[in-house]
Amino acid sequence: MSRQSPNSVFDSLGDLVFTTDERGTLVTWNDAVRGATGLDDGELRKTTLSELFERVDGEALDSAFEAARETGHERVEATLVTAEGTPSPYEVRFDRLDDGPTDAAVVGVGREITARRAREAELTKRESVLREVYEIMADRDQPFTEQVDRLLALGQDVLGTGYGTLSSVAGDEYVFEVVRAPDDSLEAGETIPLSATNCERTVATEQTLVLADIARDAPDLAERTGFTEWGISCYLGAPVYVDEEVYGTFCFYDETPRAEPFSEWEVTLVDLMSRWVSAELERRHTTDRLRRTNDQLERFAAVVSHDLRNPMNVIEGSLELAADTGDEEHFERCRRALDRMDRLVDDLLSLARTGETIDDVAPVALSTVAERAWETTGTDDATLAVEADLTVRADEGRLRQLFENLFRNAVEHGGPRVTVRVVALDDGFAVADDGSGIPPAEREQVFESGFSTATEGTGFGLTIVSEVAEAHGWDVGLAESADGGARFEFTGVDVVEEVEPGEPRT
Repeated sequence: MSRQSPNSVFDSLGDLVFTTDERGTLVTWNDAVRGATGLDDGELRKTTLSELFERVDGEALDSAFEAARETGHERVEATLVTAEGTPSPYEVRFDRLDDGPTDAAVVGVGREITARRAREAELTKRESVLREVYEIMADRDQPFTEQVDRLLALGQDVLGTGYGTLSSVAGDEYVFEVVRAPDDSLEAGETIPLSATNCERTVATEQTLVLADIARDAPDLAERTGFTEWGISCYLGAPVYVDEEVYGTFCFYDETPRAEPFSEWEVTLVDLMSRWVSAELERRHTTDRLRRTNDQLERFAAVVSHDLRNPMNVIEGSLELAADTGDEEHFERCRRALDRMDRLVDDLLSLARTGETIDDVAPVALSTVAERAWETTGTDDATLAVEADLTVRADEGRLRQLFENLFRNAVEHGGPRVTVRVVALDDGFAVADDGSGIPPAEREQVFESGFSTATEGTGFGLTIVSEVAEAHGWDVGLAESADGGARFEFTGVDVVEEVEPGEPRT
């Protein structure tokens, strides 16, 4: 490696290799030095270290050079301006030459570190992203939806996508829960067919779906509405779980395909975010279940301490009077008290069951369930008219429980000859009667546990109705019927089909 030996072994190395004299002027060099600088041998022979590298690094270079002459070796980072005029960072190692050529004091090796610096910069960026992810997840003072919104914003920035969403799946529908979009064309609460989305595949496979270019990577998905009408051209989405079931997806997408595939880091980041969302939703659902359980326990304690104690006192007093007088009426009071206790126990058990999650629903005929509930409710001379038969997806046992309590409520408040009608709505059904109705001032209270205006009522019937509806994901509302009675409306029901209305039944 010298001016006299240009084809030395050092010429095959990619690193810069050179020696300098005691003043830092180049003595020998390899081909890499020539190639990087664009200087010929005559020019290099006159070049010093401060001229080989940018002058802004001169002081550091000089210090490292002198340190190497004293201690034997030293390292320093410096910038070399290439033959194309591009600044290029190098790590330079100096070693003292004790037995080298008489005019060479130090050997230098320079290694280009652009790739290393890029890796370090990328690691620093990733560390910053992970720190921000942690701060978002740890911020318990923010509502869950705001935490998710911040995660979506961060994901959009890292991935360079225009859209980020957390969505849930309800049957065949895809519901946007939290949305980040470049405009107001998509908002939280909107619902679209699941089959139109790429998320349907994420849900079906229960695996993260990674598509840098949908038309190229998944031509079958390019036939869906998401691509043909909305122009979604790249997608990265992960499943979200609650109770070990797929709740929905946490995903990012854009209208422009990516030139490069999503990196392993980007996929891992989205997976990390989706797992936190799953864990947080699971925690929230567990908290809600515990809260409902605690509420039930409080209701049960209130009933045991008050409502059940009253009929027990009646029984005790009536038995004493019966023992003294032998009057049959006292035994009849005992029987009525026992009947009330039996009703209270049945309603308490019903409330306990309505708090359970509905895991298995199936198509059921609304009219059939209503008629069976009517037969077992004790409706005396009341009349049931099923004016629209629907097939809905529901838990048949719970739905029957709902009807039984509605029918009992109608008879208790409307009298033994009340007429109850089951009618169809656009997305559900209604149960209406021609009784005395419920005053507007009391309509917000009727679903509260223990509230009743009937003498023999337990106050739990409509609470059971409300909780059965909630367990199915239905909304329940109360209004006045056309006949002046009460009308309970159930919407958000998964209606499978509608058939011809049946005949009124008595």
